[in-house]
Amino acid sequence: MNRLTILLGILALGLVFLILNHDSGRTFGIMNDDFGRLVSLGAVGALIAAGLLQSRRQHIGESLRQFGIWVLIILVLVSGYLYRGDLQSFGNRLAGGLIPGRAAVFTDNEGIQEVVLHKVLNGHFETPVTVNGESVQMLVDTGASRVALSYEDAQTLGLNPEKLAYTQSILTANGEARAAPVTLAEVAIGPIVRKDIKALVTEEGKLDQSLLGMSFLSTLDFLQMQTDELRLRD
Repeated sequence: MNRLTILLGILALGLVFLILNHDSGRTFGIMNDDFGRLVSLGAVGALIAAGLLQSRRQHIGESLRQFGIWVLIILVLVSGYLYRGDLQSFGNRLAGGLIPGRAAVFTDNEGIQEVVLHKVLNGHFETPVTVNGESVQMLVDTGASRVALSYEDAQTLGLNPEKLAYTQSILTANGEARAAPVTLAEVAIGPIVRKDIKALVTEEGKLDQSLLGMSFLSTLDFLQMQTDELRLRD
């Protein structure tokens, strides 16, 4: 292993520290962006020094070629870290478009997060919703006054639907049905989390898919439905 490889390994380790500490904002007491620039400058300086040392033992042209390749690699890695937010937003938008129903999360310059849903093949907005720590596939329904759970999903969530009191009458796609009022400890879609959400559990066989209704949607600061996108903001 030559000196150049050792130096590049040390610099790569610095990038690992950056990635591991990006949530805290600091690495070894230094702001992450400043630490990233320090890694970049250190990489260039180390490569220059290594190139000068090796130029004594091999052709100067070969040294410059290797120097240029490694400088490019390091700059790409450091740039990828410094612009990780933009790259993540691009990746989320691409994944949201390629995988309909996936909740894509974007963060603007003010740090405000927004969840974007794309229509699925049936023309509706559907997405996995975390309910009491479990994932449930739900149809977004602004016409539903409450979050409505199918009998099967209620079983998955451990709500014991067979023991609930079905005291309310509601209309579903399968006709009139009875529903039992419940309170969900936590409902979350992406980074948007709500506690103690009023919901209903329908009788068995009366609801084909659970609904994300207004008892959750009305708590949002922003909800905008476009042609193929639904935007939700906490």
